[in-house]
Amino acid sequence: MNKLPPQQQQVVQVHASLIRLVVDTISNPQLRPQLNQTLKTSAENGWQDLVLRIYKIMEGDRSDSLLKNLDEEDGFIIDAILRGIQNPSTLPDPQQNNAQAGMAAPGIAHMIHQAGIGNTQALTLLSQMSEQMSQAGGEMTLLAGIMKKLVDGERDADILSKGMDDKGVALVDSILDELTTLQNSLN
Repeated sequence: MNKLPPQQQQVVQVHASLIRLVVDTISNPQLRPQLNQTLKTSAENGWQDLVLRIYKIMEGDRSDSLLKNLDEEDGFIIDAILRGIQNPSTLPDPQQNNAQAGMAAPGIAHMIHQAGIGNTQALTLLSQMSEQMSQAGGEMTLLAGIMKKLVDGERDADILSKGMDDKGVALVDSILDELTTLQNSLN
């Protein structure tokens, strides 16, 4: 994957499974039922603008107008899909999610902190991100499963990382470290 700004790279990596599924479906129409189900679920969870743009891409639209009037996260995802269609070497690897612990932890911790203090936008975004992570499988599914515990204030690393491999434990530890830093900066 080409080097992107850190925030954009983090968003693209979190949504790597969806991005690859869209691009893979263009060259392999047999994947369309799986993509349709993923898009249906995404639309039901508030991602209507993103889903509409993906359907336009599936119909052959590759114009820059697809990026207009999208929020930042949706724009990053659509941009990654369009770049991936043009150059598959730019596609994120869904299996690399675990390797992104150092980069992902600050953003995830910030969303958890904001959701924990009642920011509904952060809670919604965290929920959507968790759904995408659960679709990625492996450690990302386990991480998605602990998001509510983190928002609710659980900070015991052993409880949160139960069943995770070393990379998952490292990510949980990084998130907890970031949450501690955020909390300490408020005191």
